[in-house]
Amino acid sequence: MEATSVFWPKLGSQIFLSSSTNLCPLSKLYGFHLTSFPGKPLKHIRLKATNTLTFDDQERFRKFKKLPTSEWTHYFHSISIDVSEMDALRKEIDELKLILKSTLMSFQGIDSTKKRILMIYLWVSLGLAYHFEEEIYETLKEGFENIEKMMDGEDDLYTTSIIFWVFRRYGHHISSDVFQRFKGSNGNFKESLTGDAKGMLSLYEAANLGTTKDYILDEALSFTSSHLESLGASGTCPPHLSVRIRNALGLSQHWNMEMLVPVEFIPFYEQEIDHDEMLLKFAKLSFKLGQLQYLQELKILTKWYKELDFATNLPPYFRDRIVEHHFLVQAVFFAPQLSRERIMMIQYFTGLALLDDTFDRYASLHEAESLANSLLRWAPDQAMDKQPDYLRFVLNFILDTFEEFKRELGPEERPYSVNATIEEFKAAAKANIDLEKWAQADHIPSFEEYMEVGEVEVTVYASLAGIFMSMGKMATKEAFEWLKSRPKLVQYLSIKGRLMNDLMGYEDDMSRGYVTNAVNCYMKQYGVTKEEAFRELRKMVADANKTLNEEFLTTTGVPHFLLKATIDLARMMTVAYNVNEGFTNPQGKIKEYMTSIFVDQIHI
Repeated sequence: MEATSVFWPKLGSQIFLSSSTNLCPLSKLYGFHLTSFPGKPLKHIRLKATNTLTFDDQERFRKFKKLPTSEWTHYFHSISIDVSEMDALRKEIDELKLILKSTLMSFQGIDSTKKRILMIYLWVSLGLAYHFEEEIYETLKEGFENIEKMMDGEDDLYTTSIIFWVFRRYGHHISSDVFQRFKGSNGNFKESLTGDAKGMLSLYEAANLGTTKDYILDEALSFTSSHLESLGASGTCPPHLSVRIRNALGLSQHWNMEMLVPVEFIPFYEQEIDHDEMLLKFAKLSFKLGQLQYLQELKILTKWYKELDFATNLPPYFRDRIVEHHFLVQAVFFAPQLSRERIMMIQYFTGLALLDDTFDRYASLHEAESLANSLLRWAPDQAMDKQPDYLRFVLNFILDTFEEFKRELGPEERPYSVNATIEEFKAAAKANIDLEKWAQADHIPSFEEYMEVGEVEVTVYASLAGIFMSMGKMATKEAFEWLKSRPKLVQYLSIKGRLMNDLMGYEDDMSRGYVTNAVNCYMKQYGVTKEEAFRELRKMVADANKTLNEEFLTTTGVPHFLLKATIDLARMMTVAYNVNEGFTNPQGKIKEYMTSIFVDQIHI
């Protein structure tokens, strides 16, 4: 039962990795001066070659499916990055930012507030919102305090929908009753709206922010979906708008990753007759800088990953996905300046994915128990020195990586963040072994029993802890206490992740004889067919999305950036599982996305 590892601030941070498992200091790879840290040497488990199983032995006694290596792993080693180009981009971006900021804040009055909110929507869609966080906050605070006056008499579907979308996107609970004005006397949405393609598209996008109580948005989603399909295929819309409609029907903007939205929106906006040339240029410059920053990181990370030498130390059961990790981490840490955060999370999720693959794809029950016991003790158990080399490599890698996190975050006096993350990592390990015992016995528990364990094993809690840890000083002890309390927002994110994982990974599970998953548990408990189980589980995912939207709007006493990180994690899941299991099998749409970010450099 594979959990896709889910995974904001300066490039110059030094992250030092121990050499015990061939971990290479990232500061060395960056070319920075290597600073030594005082402290006791790490204790490691000596690897004994006599315990190593040959590949033939592994094939004979274990049921595992060899996974192909990623085509991306070695792609970036020889990529050349022009640092002077990045400096020039930053200078031009800073100059344009001042102009655009001044333009936005020059608007005054209620009507001008509308214009500012429409501009914020463009900023979000063009990938520019992180440049203007304070201005956005001030605009929306002022606008929400005068929401009734601002919306009074507004009868344009596009304007109403965009204002609604922006407010909810930033956590302001604007009422969905604003859409009642677009209904006719029969209680249905007016058919005349179907001639307004942009308005219908914006209403569709707004409807994806619906909660469990927004019944009118359920109606809007049904109304717009059917008509947009016809509009997109009829040829009556401009070609660039038809493309955007088709993309939105495949994945709404609300549930898309922040970095991926401008991939589609920049070409669309460029073909709009009334587009702003300065804004378009700014978007391209910003996107280009992000691409170059990512490439710089990938050169470093893939070299680090190569020196780990996983292929020599591990049988070929693990998912070789270091570049895919970087892509998915962008869902939470998107802005170019959040380099340290991205790097820490990629290291963290490398360990989390390795843990999952070891339990799920290869280890015997005896080996899995020894690994789980060692992780729960956070030290090797008595049986570990008798285990195969590969298992001790896994344990060493995980323990060493956390030691380096302590070194990295120690100067910030945030050791509690590492300790809290370790506890969530332990919980994930415990859930993994519990699930593995069922799986190796071909046991299909009740759906409720399965979900209780599976929601932890899918690593949402562990992933959020790692995200908070990577934020450094931003995430306080209270952030980890909130996570530890198992808030409803995170509970439903875990439900979404578990179900999407099992739906998209079902055929792979069954091909490996892995029967303990949500689909089989639901079929057995309720006596339904596979098709019926799939339909019901998909409904649960849709309901979980509504609850996530609701909790994001109604949760109080928690900083907005923590709530946003949680929703961003949900967006990552949606992208990863939208077409297939995009982490295990990063082909098709995932490959297209990664190519658009890492390979196809934007033309300015």
